[in-house]
Amino acid sequence: MRLLFDHGTLVLAETPDIQLDFVPGLLWDPRVGLFRAPAHRYVDVLDALRSRGIVFRNEVRRELMAPPGSWDFGELRPYQRAALFSWELGGCRGIVVMPTGSGKTRVAMAVLAAAGSRALCLVPTRALLQQWLVELSAVYTGPIGRLGDGHFSVESITVATFESAYRHMPRMGHQFELLIVDEVHHFGTGMRDETLEMCVAGQRLGLTATPPGQSALVALEHLVGPVNYELRVGDLAGRWLADFDLVAIHVGLNRDERAAYAADQRLFSDVNRRFRQLHSQGTWQEFVSAASQSPEGRAALSAWRRMRRLVGFTEAKAEAVRVLLARHPGSRVLVFTADNAAAYAIAREHLIMPITCDISRSERERALAAFRSGELRALVSARVLNEGIDVPEADVAIIVGGTQGEREHVQRVGRLLRPSAGKRAMVYELVTVATSEVRKAAERRRGLAAASVVPA
Repeated sequence: MRLLFDHGTLVLAETPDIQLDFVPGLLWDPRVGLFRAPAHRYVDVLDALRSRGIVFRNEVRRELMAPPGSWDFGELRPYQRAALFSWELGGCRGIVVMPTGSGKTRVAMAVLAAAGSRALCLVPTRALLQQWLVELSAVYTGPIGRLGDGHFSVESITVATFESAYRHMPRMGHQFELLIVDEVHHFGTGMRDETLEMCVAGQRLGLTATPPGQSALVALEHLVGPVNYELRVGDLAGRWLADFDLVAIHVGLNRDERAAYAADQRLFSDVNRRFRQLHSQGTWQEFVSAASQSPEGRAALSAWRRMRRLVGFTEAKAEAVRVLLARHPGSRVLVFTADNAAAYAIAREHLIMPITCDISRSERERALAAFRSGELRALVSARVLNEGIDVPEADVAIIVGGTQGEREHVQRVGRLLRPSAGKRAMVYELVTVATSEVRKAAERRRGLAAASVVPA
């Protein structure tokens, strides 16, 4: 009997006439007349076959690359060592939750060095791909593979964007023993989860600044592992992260804005209330699906989008941005908006460089370099700066609006928390009173508190 890797799955070929229903994940595939299992169940399949004393030839890793090179980096901080230890105690599978700026990438490199395994590191964006390559090159002596942004090279240590990994995993998912997933909260909801399913790596590490929701966590426990270690901003601020002040500035709507908001709120609330009467536990996705089936429901969804755009950048928020930029003329300021339209409006008025998905990589890198050198004193972005991009010189943030909740808020505040001598960051959050933004702003701040439980 032979165990093979086939297009992101495992197949058992030349099987004798024996029962195999005890093998986890194994199903009969009538298309090819073979038993097949998801690749991520590789270790489980091996354990099951060996536990029954079944003789088989393992041909999954016939094309393994050379072992990785050597590593040379300094000491880990105490909490980083604790994160590594907790992951190892968890059977080298699990998720580490640590705030932006706390050194999640260094924990990943410590895992890479300790494991000594052929590893694939997944990142969500091209900007993070480049950042990982730079950081790995500083501490790793061997060649580094790269998948994404027009490059295709596979080495014992390889970094890939999510999208590139999704496309190429059916052909290379058997070559790695360790899988590291940065910003792992992007998975667990069904979107591109096949990327993780098509890899045979038994050792798995997920990294994120905030844990995913409960339903996603259940899925990620199977794909990556449970949360092994968790710290929040409140656990590290003042010593390992810069101290910061968070100031909520409450602004109102003018007469025209209030009238438009109230009209759209009535339209949306009527449809939403009727849905809740029939489906008290219905999710937002279920509401959107149901509302999309009728003209009235589609009008309600349009009203909801108009409300969100309106509170995202009101006249009062525009004035607050003017005042705050004038108040901090010598600071490096990051302005975060809810959408690109608001980002471009602020960029035009204040001649601030926008960092959006429309900006090319080379132009973005030039702007970030100018910001770090002090040539540019401010940047404005909707989402591009949320994840991973290092801007340690920033010491003031103006959060004009957001759409992604607690996780987005923690990521944005974390942009400012890289420590330096005497640094105390200032975060201004603009909140429109008498709108849904008040409740959402309170919910967003939960991720800045200390974690309720920190593993030993």
